[in-house]
Amino acid sequence: MEKSRKTAVLIPCYNESKTIKKVVEDYKRVMPHADIYVYDNNSADGTDEIARQAGAIVRYEYRQGKGNVVRSMFREIDADCYIMTDGDDTYPAEFALELEKQIYENRADMAIGDRLSSTYFTENKRPFHNIGNVLVRKLINTLFKANVKDIMTGSRGFTKEFVKAFPVTSKGFEIETEMTIFALDNNMKIVEVPIDYRDRPEGSESKLNTYSDGFKVLKTIGSLFRDTKPYLFFSMVSLFLIAIGAAFFIPIVKTYLETGLVDRYPTLIVVTSLWVIAIISYFSGVILQVLKKQHRHNFERYLNMLEEINKQLENR
Repeated sequence: MEKSRKTAVLIPCYNESKTIKKVVEDYKRVMPHADIYVYDNNSADGTDEIARQAGAIVRYEYRQGKGNVVRSMFREIDADCYIMTDGDDTYPAEFALELEKQIYENRADMAIGDRLSSTYFTENKRPFHNIGNVLVRKLINTLFKANVKDIMTGSRGFTKEFVKAFPVTSKGFEIETEMTIFALDNNMKIVEVPIDYRDRPEGSESKLNTYSDGFKVLKTIGSLFRDTKPYLFFSMVSLFLIAIGAAFFIPIVKTYLETGLVDRYPTLIVVTSLWVIAIISYFSGVILQVLKKQHRHNFERYLNMLEEINKQLENR
């Protein structure tokens, strides 16, 4: 007999006393079958006690940052479907049912709550956040040849296989970007579900810093692009160095053809060095691409093994 399936709602929180009670109560009403987990991240306003009184299972992560919280959530909680949301009451709980449905019907490894196709741009009052969301979306879709509409949404659903296979390395708000790139790079099934978005209520403040966290997101995209597509990344570096070298080398060749003399020896040495570095960079990309392919094979074997273990546990 197949065991009953377990859904876990994951809510990372830092100073969300204004909204956490409503968020927990909404999810208990909409998803009474689910376990509601609130992970408190060093709140100083009593968020944990309010969540506990509202009926949530409260746990703690003392390393500051949303990425650290997600790492602990994914490691410690065992479920068949994971629904992640924010504690600021910006994502209506009703849409979580559709995310859960996508997971249980095996349509997605990660179901994304797409804010940007609905009310985000009218509800969100921070224009630079809007610009940042569009920039990150276009950058990732271009680099990974994808068409994901909302990269940085905090409303998501996951399978158990995704959660247990996802290696969390981000510490802060760049975690959503890392999740999306991980799914794209490993050819996982992604489904986007349009959801409503509402701005924070009065008195509730965003913890996201537009500039510092935005820079971290862009840095994360760059490092993950290097790690997941090393051949393309290092080929681009090689072409860039070759182009710079050529720009300085052409005048030297022109002078030589006109006078028969080679001047600017220091420049010629620098150009030669740039081209040597370009060659090294290119072959580094070739080698790393081979290693990346081997890693991909090992990852697929791991997923198959995890699936087999889950089937054995279900049949007990």
